[in-house]
Amino acid sequence: MKTALILEGGGMRGLYTAGVLDTLMENDISVDAVAGVSAGALFGINYKSKQIGRVLRYNLKYAGISENLGVKSLLKTGDLMSKQFYFDDLPYKLDVMDDETYRNNPTEFYAVVSNLNTGLAEYKSIYDIKNSECMEYLRASGSLPFVSKPVIINNIPYLDGGVCDSIPVQNYIDKGYDKIIVVLTRPSGYRKKGHIHFTKLFYKNYPLFSETLKNRNHYYSSQCDLVDKLETDKRIFVIRPTERIKIKTTEKSRKILQKAYDLGKKDTIDKLNELYDYLEVNNE
Repeated sequence: MKTALILEGGGMRGLYTAGVLDTLMENDISVDAVAGVSAGALFGINYKSKQIGRVLRYNLKYAGISENLGVKSLLKTGDLMSKQFYFDDLPYKLDVMDDETYRNNPTEFYAVVSNLNTGLAEYKSIYDIKNSECMEYLRASGSLPFVSKPVIINNIPYLDGGVCDSIPVQNYIDKGYDKIIVVLTRPSGYRKKGHIHFTKLFYKNYPLFSETLKNRNHYYSSQCDLVDKLETDKRIFVIRPTERIKIKTTEKSRKILQKAYDLGKKDTIDKLNELYDYLEVNNE
């Protein structure tokens, strides 16, 4: 039986996901593969390195430094997220990732990215967190449109994986996974409305990506419909916020970040027995 874990993005709503993942690790729940989208990828790698609490720790510690995340970084570097801080200083110096555990963990980890040339999603293996190309794919997955420069890897421009495949459930069904756990960062019933405007202005050199981005809201809502149906049919297991998370994409309030994380833990603990049953695991 093959199991997969799919992590939706959502900026700092990803602290909810961090709470979910820490609870899964605390209860020794492992999977064969993880697919992280945007913040789901950036925070999800800690599941493979088995570093419980790391996401919450560094976000609370560095939340107030506006140069790292927000308008100051955007004006200075052209990216909402500081490449130097998040992909060099933080993982290798300030709150070091456990690369040995990461490499030795048999769980495969994939970051979902959007190819600007094709307007399609790609699923990139993050097999080594000290590999510069792997880290660039991670950065691309979390690089939001309009407020990030395209990340060029092997002469191909990439951005946020959530544009082309926000919840890659179908991809993992097609790959033959028997059990799929989906972690969402929006409560039940949430749907995006309307179209995203000005895509042609920003991405005139990438017409296929521009069209995908323009219609992202429609595609996202159809993915939510699919998730709901698969959940009802008990083909997948969904963990989602039981209440609305009022949090900004670049949230700096430690209280709000902690609250999102705590909700993720609570919701997962409340569903643990159901999850064991779904995975056909004996938790005694």
